[in-house]
Amino acid sequence: MAAKSVPVMLSDVTKIFRDPKTKAEVHAVENANFDVKPGELVTLLGPSGCGKTTTLRMIGGFELPTRGKILIGDSDVTFLPPNVRQTATVFQSYGLFPHMDVFDNVAYGLKIRKLSQDEIKNRVNAVLDLVGLSELAHRAPGRLSGGQQQRVALARSLVVEPQVLLLDEPLSNLDALLREQMRVEIRRIQKSLGITAIYVTHDRIEAMSLSDRVIVMRDGRIQQVGTPGDIYEYPVSMFVAGFVGKVAFFPARLEGIEDDGRTALCTVGGRKVRAGSVAGNLGAGARAVVMARPESLRLVGREDAIATGMVTARVYLGSSVEIYVKTEAGEILVQIDDPSGKILPSEGETVWIGFDEKLVRALPAD
Repeated sequence: MAAKSVPVMLSDVTKIFRDPKTKAEVHAVENANFDVKPGELVTLLGPSGCGKTTTLRMIGGFELPTRGKILIGDSDVTFLPPNVRQTATVFQSYGLFPHMDVFDNVAYGLKIRKLSQDEIKNRVNAVLDLVGLSELAHRAPGRLSGGQQQRVALARSLVVEPQVLLLDEPLSNLDALLREQMRVEIRRIQKSLGITAIYVTHDRIEAMSLSDRVIVMRDGRIQQVGTPGDIYEYPVSMFVAGFVGKVAFFPARLEGIEDDGRTALCTVGGRKVRAGSVAGNLGAGARAVVMARPESLRLVGREDAIATGMVTARVYLGSSVEIYVKTEAGEILVQIDDPSGKILPSEGETVWIGFDEKLVRALPAD
């Protein structure tokens, strides 16, 4: 159903707006360099205003870059209008025509292209079957649930057989359960078609669960590109570490690099500890932090502790319990896996915290 999968490449892409009041230049995106492999789903992740949607709009042709180059396949599309690019965009708002049923909403783009009635029917029926809406082909959009409307919007983009599918926060209007279901559906459909896709979100769970690779952005600049596992386990900065997951930071001094650069000897709270990995831009004597995810933290005896505090809350999640501890360094979350039969501290109790050295990472201090 989709056209042949193609790569996408951005080379030094920059977008500068001019503030209408102050006339000052605003760098929405600065020197964006990345590639998307054929059939890959890559997510642009970052907070509001970081430039991720502007980047997506430049790929789709809805914004033109101030400088740089955008390639789709072998074609330079940098300054081409949207209608001649082999892309289709699923927007945040569904944008369905209320006076048309599901079939006609999906068929709209094909009718504009003046395809035959038989081809339109065949292609629309095929894509409605793909997104699980065949039985609702003649239902009005107003009689659909939010998740069903989003499937119609997705089908409308896929039916024109684009080379690249662009998705701009498509799940933001859905409730939590529907978001989870649609994440699975989007991933299934994208992989079954083998279509190249670029997804924009500020939701780290969406990014980590959907993507082959994640591009983390901040203030218009790319901070890190990697697989979800690499971004989560080996962030290059405190910003990336904090944005993609829950984390505790312990101020540290880096004493030396060991094991051919794989581990770091640090001083944390007067104690010598080792971090199982270290950011590449750190050297001996540097101000650093030791990054610890909740699953790497442990409740230990006083003699093994790097921090102490009082339990403020216990959250039972079935397969794990989250222990929130108020410390001098701020609130720390300790995750206790498989809690059945374990003695857990009560709220108000004093506890001591350590970590599994293999699972923590030394990062530059911001």
